[in-house]
Amino acid sequence: MIKPFARRLGAACLAAAFLAGGAAAQPGKPLRIVVPFPAGGTADILPRVVAAKLRDSFPAGVVIENRTGAGGNIGAESVFNATPDGETLLASPPAPIAINQHLYRKLSFDPAKWVPVTMIATVPNVLVVNPKLPVRSVPELIAYLKANPGKLSYGSQGNGTTSHLTASMFMQLTGTDMVHVPYKGTAPALVDLVGGQIDVFFDNLSSSLPFHQSGRLRILAIADEQRAQVLPDVPTFAEQKLPAMNAVTWFALVAPPGTPVAKVQATQRAFADALALPDVKRQFAEQGAEPRGWDSARTGQFIQAESAKWAKVIKNANVTLD
Repeated sequence: MIKPFARRLGAACLAAAFLAGGAAAQPGKPLRIVVPFPAGGTADILPRVVAAKLRDSFPAGVVIENRTGAGGNIGAESVFNATPDGETLLASPPAPIAINQHLYRKLSFDPAKWVPVTMIATVPNVLVVNPKLPVRSVPELIAYLKANPGKLSYGSQGNGTTSHLTASMFMQLTGTDMVHVPYKGTAPALVDLVGGQIDVFFDNLSSSLPFHQSGRLRILAIADEQRAQVLPDVPTFAEQKLPAMNAVTWFALVAPPGTPVAKVQATQRAFADALALPDVKRQFAEQGAEPRGWDSARTGQFIQAESAKWAKVIKNANVTLD
C-alpha cells in the first residue's frame, strides 16, 4: 500500500513493482475508468483518447463510464468505495479530487486519501470577454472594473466550479468587483457571453478558442506560466503584471485508498507511454490540452498544492455548497 500523495516510493515498493512488471494487464478483466462528468466534454474526451491506445497493457480493454452529479461527487464516491485492486480508477478534473472538500459541508469520501496514479493533462484557463467591452488587455480590464465597480457581470459553469473560483481569485488579486451569474455548464455561459448578457468568463482554453478565432469573443490572457501554443499572440497574466494569476484545469487519474504500488506504477507507465504517442498529442492539442503522464509522487504533490491554493480562494470568497 502507498500513502496518498507520498513524496517518495520506498525501495521495497519499487522492488514489488519490478517483480509485478505486468501488473497493469489482467487478462479477462477490463480496466474501468469512471469519469464523474457528462460525455462529450474535455474531461470525457481525454481519457477516451488514451484508452484507445492501451490495448497492450490491458488486453481485456478499458471501459469509460460516466457517473455524473453533485459536482463530480457521485462518480468519485463510487470509485473511492471500490475494491482497491487497481481495476477501478477515477479520471477527473479538480473538483472531487482537490476542491470539493473545501466547498461542501460534508462528503461521503475523503479526497485526502486518493492514491494518485498520474496527471493526464493540463489545460490553461483563459480570461474571455465580449468584444464589445472596451478593453484589450488585463490592465485595461482592471482599470475599467475599478472605474465601474459592480457594474460588469461574469459567468461561471456553476457555483464552486473552477470558472467561478478563478474569477474569485482574479477579483481578490486585483481588488475589483463583478456580479456573479452561475450557469449549468460551459455552453450556456458562452452563449450568453457571445450575446452580451454577461461581460466576462474565465473558461477552459479548449471551449473558448473557436469563439476567439472567429472574433465572436476576445481572449485577453492565459492563466498559465507559458503562452498557449495554439494562441501564441495572447500573453499570460504574468506578462500583464499579474503573476499570481495562475489557474489551470487539470485532469488526473486516481485510485481508491489502499491500491497496491505495483498496480499504480504499472498503470502510470502505460498511460505515460500512451500520452507520448504523436497521435495522442495531436488529439490533445485539439482540446488545448498538454499531455503529462507524471508519476504518482509528482502528481500527488501537484494535487496537494492545488488543493491548498483553492482552499484559500474559497475561504476568502466565502463560497460554500450543501
